[in-house]
Amino acid sequence: MKVTRYTEGMERKSFGPMQCPIARSLERVGEWWSILILRDAHYGLTRFDQFAASLGIAPNMLARRLKALVEAGLLERRRYSERPPRDEYVLTERGRDFRPVLLSLLAWGNRHFAPEGASVALADPATGRAIDPVLVDRETGIPLSRSGVRVVAGPAANEAMRRRLTERPTL
Repeated sequence: MKVTRYTEGMERKSFGPMQCPIARSLERVGEWWSILILRDAHYGLTRFDQFAASLGIAPNMLARRLKALVEAGLLERRRYSERPPRDEYVLTERGRDFRPVLLSLLAWGNRHFAPEGASVALADPATGRAIDPVLVDRETGIPLSRSGVRVVAGPAANEAMRRRLTERPTL
């Protein structure tokens, strides 16, 4: 497994070459600042100073995370001023597809890590009624539950992945 420099003195392994789609996703968004930047981009923030003010992140770290998100195809960098040169960061289709993950994290966090109650909640825009998201099958609309999902090898799975999923077919 490839080892890359992470931050001062720390190393981490790259998940990119792994067959697991969860590992590959974490390679792109697994660093917590990246997920918070994507959250803020979904709230409509686009500019460096907006992200910095919202997150309280060091400028050098923000620049690295934005660059990584652009390289991963989740954000697109667009020039909005030539003098001085300034860019904005806009969600790509891949970045917009991350929205259900954010909504799921929000609901999961409220359910398990908010003993004082939800500080942010989801609501139907037309009625204001509270929403509790669930993952459903796109074709049938049937909710996916632990007992109703089996993980199977896809067409690109290598032999090790096929063996792993044969031994442990549920996630």
